[in-house]
Amino acid sequence: MAQAHSTGAASWRDYKELTKPNVVLLMILTSVIGMFMAVPGMVPLRVLILGNLGIALCAGAAAAVNHLVDQRVDLQMARTENRPVARGRVGNVQAAVFALALGGLGMAILIVFINPLTAWLTFASLVGYAFVYTMFLKRATPQNIVIGGLAGAAPPLLGWTAVTDEIHGHALLLVLIIFAWTPPHFWALAIHRREEYASVGIPMLPVTHGVAFTKLQILLYTILMFLITLLPFATHMSGPLYLLGAVVLGIGFLYWAVELLRDKNPKAPMETFKYSIIYLMALFVVMLVDHYLFPVQLP
Repeated sequence: MAQAHSTGAASWRDYKELTKPNVVLLMILTSVIGMFMAVPGMVPLRVLILGNLGIALCAGAAAAVNHLVDQRVDLQMARTENRPVARGRVGNVQAAVFALALGGLGMAILIVFINPLTAWLTFASLVGYAFVYTMFLKRATPQNIVIGGLAGAAPPLLGWTAVTDEIHGHALLLVLIIFAWTPPHFWALAIHRREEYASVGIPMLPVTHGVAFTKLQILLYTILMFLITLLPFATHMSGPLYLLGAVVLGIGFLYWAVELLRDKNPKAPMETFKYSIIYLMALFVVMLVDHYLFPVQLP
């Protein structure tokens, strides 16, 4: 893979950027909440620290592979043109070694200090994002983000299994929420960046099926997501505070989905994208607060 001419020596900030820290932080937030949702009291400190460290390192490794694979595309898109591998500040070999070191250390921590189930589920998530999505699905189908979104939806399950060493239906419900959230979240950004995706040959839905169709899909997925977010209350996983939060936050998301469809506000795609991030963070935080204010007994 050819890189752009180097613009200078790599700094620690370049290696930090390789890990996509903002994305990883959102993933770790859902992982932490998955841990707390799995127990009625406090999560053991060792699991809380080492479990999330291992998950974060593996997520950072997957992100570094994404930088490495997508460097040609990154150079041609305004949002990503200054990424360290694309610009040659971090070489291909250095990026590969960095990803391998992060992933290896993360897996070792999870296997030695947490449990094999969490380690292998994390590894499956890493492979799903770094290789199945980035190398194949992203360029193969406009449903790339729907299918590949499963890897990004795994963190609350990983947090849950780190504490309990078992897969529970409630943990899978948390995964389902993020899985349904991912398409409207990312397609809003894809609408905003449609011309860039078209220019580099990435078949995002707005490129292959048009903006109007994508906006309709965002609305439909938002309705589906809204209904799914009611399930924690319906299954007695969460209580009334969560229900209130899910309804209020969901109405906000539906507002932006309808605003997109109306096509009157040119800023709506990015506003929807920004709201979707706040939405997911707030939904999980409300879920956590509800968990301790209105405790329920897990079956």
